[in-house]
Amino acid sequence: MDYISNKDVVKLTDAEIVRQRIAKVLVHQYGINPEDMVRDYPLQVLNTETGRMSRKRASIAIFEHDKPKTPENLKRIVVTKARPKNGRTVTKIRTYAQADAQLQELRDLMTAAGPSCTLGMWTDDKDLYFVERESTRFEPRFHPLPNWPRGDDEEFDATRDASSLAELRHADEYMLRFAFRRCHNFIHGNEGLPKDAAFWQFLYVLFAKIHDERLVREKGRAPRFRVGIEDLDKEGRTGSPAVAARIRELFEEVKTDYADQGLFDDRDRLTLSEPALTFITSELAPFSLYATPIDAKGVAYQELVGDNLRGDRGQYFTPTGAVRLMVDILAPREHETVFDPCCGTGGFLRETLNYLQEQWKPKNGTFTSQEYAEILPPLRKKLAAYARGHIFGADFDPFLRRAAAMGVMMLTDIAGNIYQMDSIAFPDGHLPGNDEAKRVPQIQLGAVDVLMTNPPFGSDIPFSEAAVLGRYRDRVRQRGGDWGVAWNYTRENGELKKSGEATAVSPEQLFVQRAIEWVRPGGRIGIVLPNGILSNPGPSDEAVRRFILQECWVMASVELPVETFIYEAGVNILTTLLFLVRKTDEEKQAERFHGSEDYPVFMAVAEKVGIDRRGKSVVVRSPEGHVVTEEYEDEEVLRIAGVEVRRTFKRERPIPDNDLPKIAERYHEFVARYARELPWKART
Repeated sequence: MDYISNKDVVKLTDAEIVRQRIAKVLVHQYGINPEDMVRDYPLQVLNTETGRMSRKRASIAIFEHDKPKTPENLKRIVVTKARPKNGRTVTKIRTYAQADAQLQELRDLMTAAGPSCTLGMWTDDKDLYFVERESTRFEPRFHPLPNWPRGDDEEFDATRDASSLAELRHADEYMLRFAFRRCHNFIHGNEGLPKDAAFWQFLYVLFAKIHDERLVREKGRAPRFRVGIEDLDKEGRTGSPAVAARIRELFEEVKTDYADQGLFDDRDRLTLSEPALTFITSELAPFSLYATPIDAKGVAYQELVGDNLRGDRGQYFTPTGAVRLMVDILAPREHETVFDPCCGTGGFLRETLNYLQEQWKPKNGTFTSQEYAEILPPLRKKLAAYARGHIFGADFDPFLRRAAAMGVMMLTDIAGNIYQMDSIAFPDGHLPGNDEAKRVPQIQLGAVDVLMTNPPFGSDIPFSEAAVLGRYRDRVRQRGGDWGVAWNYTRENGELKKSGEATAVSPEQLFVQRAIEWVRPGGRIGIVLPNGILSNPGPSDEAVRRFILQECWVMASVELPVETFIYEAGVNILTTLLFLVRKTDEEKQAERFHGSEDYPVFMAVAEKVGIDRRGKSVVVRSPEGHVVTEEYEDEEVLRIAGVEVRRTFKRERPIPDNDLPKIAERYHEFVARYARELPWKART
């Protein structure tokens, strides 16, 4: 269903996908009424070479409100093109001068529309350009703009719009991801930096942006993270020394203000050129990151960090849908400690913050940018207090540890508590964060409330340190258990028996025992495991399953399709989300005397996750193959005749063929139905 008209059915070609995304952005980010938009609006364009008129169409034409859809009332023109066919390859971001040939179509359409059409936009989902038309006695002149104004603001001043906090708006998720990707691609493609170095340089500028917003809001400082018309030359070719100087000054303040959190030191230097700093600032300046929901920022950050910091030791970063399902089922509460011992880039920690924010924020619908500016800062302070005392993570990789800490800091101003350590060897490891973590009472073995993790998989990276494996066996013996992961097993006459101490154990098996040891009795665990542990008939995998049943109640098991990880994480593997509650000593003793009790366990198999193996969206279809749609209400605050007006639009959209949200709903129904029969329910 076409978003503009809500009545026309459109074929989702590559070019149409870009147009539909931009149409939603025009409403949600720019406050433009869809009733004032027309798709494929025809205009008579003069071919300057032949002198002949030809008929061309504007992808989206935007007219003055409540006026006839005629050229004299046409205010803005948008030209959208299909995204270039280069997959995930980073391509060089072009300047206005380099994109001159493509922008000529936009200029021709604006000229044909007449002097009332003063603003233009051109995008192909990779490049994005804003153009302003200046009327002269002869030919019109066209200049680059840093951004568009909201609504039908005819008294637009680009300098004011770029620098005034009152004009900043919370970011549409698509546009924030788009801006993050463009900034990173500019650094990587135009500055000659490798992808990981480009990522860190972008983060430095991003933190300068967050720091500037905080100073403006809390201390009334004049904004410095801005780009106005005076900072761009008429061709948009070069960077601005003034912009670059302001951003470098902000980053030095960031290093000083966050010194106590240990994330920045003298080695962190902002080395980007003036053109790069000007470009990134122009991309990020219009957004209020304070007023942007955590989920939008988290998704944008995860996409960027996942593309640039993938590990080489079996780390498969968990896709957003699986992360949200795990957090939804474990449902952390504000007094509980949440810990991820293999946190990677911090996806579970950020989603926990998003989950709690959703629990805490008012439930009265859509908010304007101004309302978000009032609602989110108090929530941000509450989340910061929670992150300081309850969010913990650890990772073996120092770069991933830092990326996770910065991700939490981006959402809360607090880096959380992220340690570089070997979680399998803890508390006896040698890495820099091990001794610090040993002094934190909330994450000692047996103390954690909620543990969620996606450990590294693979028999090609076994753990073989004899002293550590010995301690794993000792802990099992101390608890009086029959099964553990640090022994070899064989079958004799159909019975599973120990056949000696293991000299090498796969990391996922060790992490099963370590996760259980880390939570308190009654603590909850969510862990991503390869299906082999739960289904292979081999004796070592069976021993792991027996260990799980010996030590834990099973809350739920959700099998995921291969599409979950194959696109976002780049790995072809079948996995299951396993949810556990650690038994108390009394419960284990009762089972030894009276035998294991039967109880309901929630089990689900997800067959679809909304995307196919190539990352293409998959939607629900009828038995005849027709796309099934749903009606929904889209509420937004539009700017009409200089006045902000709240409007509600009824729209239709295809239904994503994604089982994960439905599984979450069924799980909560299951718990409500069987609450009295679940032995773990009272303890959680």
